[in-house]
Amino acid sequence: MTITSPALVTDARLSVQMKQDSLVEHEQAENSPFIADLLTGRVDAAGYIAYLHRLRIVYVALERASRELADDLQLRHVHDPALERVAAIDADLADWARLFDVALASVSSPAAEAYAQRITDVSTWGGNVVAHHYTRYLGDLSGGQVMGRILDRTFGLDGAGTAMYSFDLATPVKPYKDAYRRSLDVIGESLDASQRAQVVDEVRLAFRLNRALFAELDQLRSV
Repeated sequence: MTITSPALVTDARLSVQMKQDSLVEHEQAENSPFIADLLTGRVDAAGYIAYLHRLRIVYVALERASRELADDLQLRHVHDPALERVAAIDADLADWARLFDVALASVSSPAAEAYAQRITDVSTWGGNVVAHHYTRYLGDLSGGQVMGRILDRTFGLDGAGTAMYSFDLATPVKPYKDAYRRSLDVIGESLDASQRAQVVDEVRLAFRLNRALFAELDQLRSV
């Protein structure tokens, strides 16, 4: 009898493929110096405001594409207006400007613009947008929850300025994420092998675009 090592078993679920096949890029983004410092309270208010500005550029593009493809055969399974973050980011920017007496100004960000442009360029197919939707929103519902608590504690925000990480969902976060992953698996059942690979490749690229955005923020802090 041949015993197959569990490490060699391939899970056919799209949600698992998206996670497992992007682990390297995900970890590289997570281990960026900016994120490490943010999670340990070493990013100042100006640095976090700069981060919010860049996220806004990305989310404007993502939410525009998501609304335009809301009825798409793939994206409709995960599209949910309750996930949209632009209004929350605007509220947070206003709170941080008020709390730390910072004047908000327009931001030039090659990294964020490149990220947003990629989303726009690939939004001709819903599967591509699913990849970016997953990378951003599931991250917000996972590590983002930790980040919100750390920011609140580090800066003494007393709940202000963390709307980015507060979601008005139909269910608690854990069941919502579980249902989201099941929806990804439903999407995967409708895709052929080439299309599934394309989604996974786009997830990997999304993490690289995030990493570039974090690198830009690090450069900004060193100026």
